[in-house]
Order: sequence, then structure tokens, then C-alpha cells
Amino acid sequence: MAARTTSRHAGDTKSRILDAAEALFIECGYGAMSSRQITSRAEVNLAAVNYHFGSKEALIHAMLSRRLDVLNDERVKLLERFDTLLGANLTCEHVLGAMFIPALRVARDPRIGGKAFLRLLGRAYTDPSPFIRNFLNAHYASVAGRFFDAFQRALPHLPREEVGWRLHFAIGALSGVLAGNDTDSLISEFAQGKSLDDLQLVARLASLMVAALKAPLPDATQLAVFASVLGDAGDGVPADCPFGALSGVATTSGAGPQKEEIARLHETAQPDDDAAPTDDARREALRGTA
Repeated sequence: MAARTTSRHAGDTKSRILDAAEALFIECGYGAMSSRQITSRAEVNLAAVNYHFGSKEALIHAMLSRRLDVLNDERVKLLERFDTLLGANLTCEHVLGAMFIPALRVARDPRIGGKAFLRLLGRAYTDPSPFIRNFLNAHYASVAGRFFDAFQRALPHLPREEVGWRLHFAIGALSGVLAGNDTDSLISEFAQGKSLDDLQLVARLASLMVAALKAPLPDATQLAVFASVLGDAGDGVPADCPFGALSGVATTSGAGPQKEEIARLHETAQPDDDAAPTDDARREALRGTA
């Protein structure tokens, strides 16, 4: 009986340390949290942290893995199910669904995630510490790679580099919102006082991202419009900016040298397939899947 009690107490101590580290990480980020803060919140001494984890760094690894391993296992299972069902007809919506649906399920299960889980996801993606970025990139590289490849298959009209940029911006924007203190109230605002089920929540989260990911590359007409905007900005356009030559042409016939310049910019606007992002860049773009 004594041995069993001791084992349970050790397990409780380890869980308290992990819970304390998670709460501080969500509130402060990695760079602003200290071992002293963790031990104070967990009501343990530094020796207990060293006994169970060995170091602060190992503790943070364990804290992230505790939540994210479960999430990513479920994400991969769902993506594989969609792949089996749809094959070449896999859609951008299905890939996003494979990212969002497991996250919502984990957030609603206090045994493996709980209410703070979405904030943990947001903080993990937006934390500026190289330590966190390096851990996520290394630990979840295979998951990020599978999702990146799935997005590219669902978006065949976009070069790999463009897919990477769009995922980086779209997931980064969403993660910034999730990392905030008012995620619950924000979702409640979206619901406008009504019950919001998984279908409605996933649709709202994904709709803007789908539009951003599916958008065609800018053509010559769109380049001319933005050149006009830059021209209207006056001194805000550097003299050596290639768009400067197009200032004000959006409402012209586009004849002569202006038309040729538009065509040239249209060509340069197409991303070069040979300049595909490195593995690190692709993993960085999908760190939100971690």
C-alpha cells in the first residue's frame, strides 16, 4: 500500500509540474517563464523538477509533447481517412478539416486537452523563441510534411513556394487569435448568443483560410491596380520600385511601354518552381499543425 501511495504521489507531482509549466507558457511564453515560477506555481522544489525531467528544457519538451503528440496522431489518422475516401479528389476543405476537427475534439476533452488547449496551440505557433521553433520543426517534421503535401495536391494551380507562403500567413493569423486571452469570448461573439456546433465553428474558422489558399495568382490587371495604389501613395513608393513605372496605369488603356511593363511584371510575379522552399521553410509554414 505504501509503495502504491508513493507512486501515486510521484505521478501527482509530475502532473502538477507539467500543468504549471503549461499555464505559464500560455500566459508568458517560453522566454518570460523561469524555473522558479514553475516550482512556485506547482508548489514543488527545484529538485523535483530535476528528478522528473532533468532540466527546464526537457520539461518544456514534455509539456508540449503531452498535448501535441495526441493531437497530431489524430490529425494524421483523419487525413489518411480523407485520402482513402477521396484520393485524387482531396479538397483544401478536407485538409483543413483534418487540422481543425481533432483540435476541437481535444479542446473539449479535459483528460487530454481542455479549455486552454487552443491557447496552447496558438502560443506554440507564435512564440518567438528559437528553442520552441526548433523543437516543433524537428519533432513534428513528418506531420508538417504530410499536410504540406496534401495541401499542394489540393491546390495544384499553385507552386510549392506560394503554398508555403499562404499557409504561413493564414495559419499565423489564426494562431495569433488563438494565443490571445479572450479566445472563448471571441468564439462566443461569433456565435452571437447562439449555440455553435462543430460544423458551424469549423466552417467559420476555415472559410477565410480556404479563400486565401485557393485564390489565383495575381495577373497583369491586378498588378496594375496595386501599382496605381502605390502611385497614389506618392512619396511612399521608392524611386527604384518596379511598380513605380506603373503608377496610375490602372485606369489607362495599358498601351505602349506601360503595357509591356505590366506584362513583364506579370511574368516576374509567377513564383519560380526552382525556388521551392527548403524543408525548414515548409515546416515553419506548417508549425500550426504541431
